[in-house]
Amino acid sequence: MKKSFQMGGAFIGVIVGAGFASGQEVLQFFTSFGMLGILGTVIATALFAFLGMNLMQLGSRLQTKSHQHVIYHICGRVLGTAIDFIITFFLFGVTVVMFSGSGAIFEQQFGIPGTVGNLLMAVLTIATVLMSVQKVIALISAFTPFLLLAVIVITGYSLVNFDFASADFAAASANQAAPNWLMGGLLYVSYNLAAGAAMMTVMGGTVKDEKVAGWGGIIGGLGLGLLILLINISMLTDLKALAAVPMPMLVLANNISPMLGGLMSVILLGMIYNTAVGMLYAFSARIVKPDSPKFKMSVGIFGAVAFGSSFVGFVTLVGTVYPVMGYLGFALIAAIVFAWFRRKKPMPANELVNS
Repeated sequence: MKKSFQMGGAFIGVIVGAGFASGQEVLQFFTSFGMLGILGTVIATALFAFLGMNLMQLGSRLQTKSHQHVIYHICGRVLGTAIDFIITFFLFGVTVVMFSGSGAIFEQQFGIPGTVGNLLMAVLTIATVLMSVQKVIALISAFTPFLLLAVIVITGYSLVNFDFASADFAAASANQAAPNWLMGGLLYVSYNLAAGAAMMTVMGGTVKDEKVAGWGGIIGGLGLGLLILLINISMLTDLKALAAVPMPMLVLANNISPMLGGLMSVILLGMIYNTAVGMLYAFSARIVKPDSPKFKMSVGIFGAVAFGSSFVGFVTLVGTVYPVMGYLGFALIAAIVFAWFRRKKPMPANELVNS
């Protein structure tokens, strides 16, 4: 189970980036719908666990080093080509969002120009992606326990000091990234799956035991759902004030203690780093084979282009790139569910050879 927990932690680390850990994603897709957003978190948790389990098991079954083999296996050549293109495009897009999120933290918490944060994250991400995939997975999973602990502290404090008698759980419609709470939960899973599927299949491919890989997906999905729920609850206690800031969880942490705010900033940067590394590695591995002599040079070029694209603005990127990716990701969810129904069908010998 140790390997499964490590994979689950890495699963969370890949998904939990700038928008999630800061609270901005949870705000736009869940909290902005008021109490109904909690129902959205329940649906999202179940889907993350189910879909994560299937993706990691498929990665293990095919022993894949890139998401391409898994996507073609479950979608076929025609649809698979389209979804492969979508995933690859958005892997790069999420990398850009992570670099931008780092700059937003440097500005909001430390008063340092965002360019410094963007550049620092880009350099660290590129340097890490040049390592082996096993080292990448280990690094990605390292920050997850610290984030969970910090979120539990913030949520507990927010609830203890919350005045339920004068509570106002009205929806913050200006921040809604979906037309309703149900679509918010579905879109959130869909776009995260479109972005995280590539690294999840690669992680699954590092183990040969499908049960170990499957439990990694389940643990990661449930842990992710718990984090969404806790962040959602903590932000509901001061929704009106938090709706106007780019990093709402930082505000809650600073309300407790400037020291906790500083610690939360470091954790946020760690989670951004996790997601940026996972996205850039998966994108680069899809374009250029990891064992190719051109891989390292390509990583540097891709990272530099992502850095240059990261100055659009963090909140703008979260509110536009992610919802679009979510709608496109529904095709991938449908394919995974279909593959699950025909799971017992023997895999053709030629796919084993090609993988």
